[in-house]
Amino acid sequence: MANISVIGAGSWGTALALLLSNNGHKVTVWSIMEKEIEMLINEHEHKDKLPGVKLPEDMEFTTDLEAAVTKSEVLVLAVPSPFTRDTSRSMSAYVKDGQIIVNVAKGIEENTLMTLSEIIEEEIPQADVAVLSGPSHAEEVGKGIPTTIVVGAKTKKTAEYLQNILMNEAFRVYISPDVLGIELGAALKNVVALAAGIADGLGYGDNTKAALITRGIAEIARLGTTMGGRWETFFGLTGIGDLIVTCASMHSRNRRAGILIGKGYTMDEAMAEVKMVVEGVYSAKAAMGLSKKYDVQLPIIEQVNEVLFEGKSAAEAVGSLMLRDKKLENPLIPWEE
Repeated sequence: MANISVIGAGSWGTALALLLSNNGHKVTVWSIMEKEIEMLINEHEHKDKLPGVKLPEDMEFTTDLEAAVTKSEVLVLAVPSPFTRDTSRSMSAYVKDGQIIVNVAKGIEENTLMTLSEIIEEEIPQADVAVLSGPSHAEEVGKGIPTTIVVGAKTKKTAEYLQNILMNEAFRVYISPDVLGIELGAALKNVVALAAGIADGLGYGDNTKAALITRGIAEIARLGTTMGGRWETFFGLTGIGDLIVTCASMHSRNRRAGILIGKGYTMDEAMAEVKMVVEGVYSAKAAMGLSKKYDVQLPIIEQVNEVLFEGKSAAEAVGSLMLRDKKLENPLIPWEE
């Protein structure tokens, strides 16, 4: 049994807290919001983010960050990506040398173009930072629906330790050393999911969705491998797997926001309607920054940015994609002479 603190009480943090508790670990959940902690203490259920999923009576809830950090061997960092840096900075003074922090949010910081694990390492250099990602909607994990996921870490020892803590009959955990590839796939698929939702909002069909998923993973892999990620990662669970589920499921806040934008909502109106952090919006500009830095074309992500931030209509964006210059699907496949 391990002592584990989940830092962040959103839907994903809550679902992982339940999973870890069911695996026999002593779990503490932290939130900065007093009303959220009061609700969890009184109801043992997150009625806003994960309704219907009951939490064990012996699970602890607190707003005391120092207590949450110092009492546990493992910290699961589950705050939305825009708050990763500030939360990490607040935690830093309490984190022990070598203490494991598993980041489970997905995103890229817009102004620095850093991945979330890079941010955590910058703010908490003494920590052993790992990541967890894959096709894993909190609503399904909270109900014990079979799920597969990947833990990425710098050392095999840390990855295997986390694999043993997390894995059970309904939650299969693979491990990988490609932390960068895992994080890039996780962040960029949210932007493509916005595009998929926009297409749904415009009334397009399965053909369009299949095209966006297929060409979307090509964009993600093209940028990711240029940056140093492994090709195999982008065609595994944290790449194509996560992209499929995020583009296809109504559990996806990015897809839901995209649907509203396709129907004519502004970005701000869509985010307000979804009532959760739409991380693809925050990653979209960062993705274009990476596109320019590494000189890699990202046509789908570029059109999403133009819709979100430059006032382009969703229908015009689809037209721009369809009328791009003629291309080979895969320029690496040679013609026979």
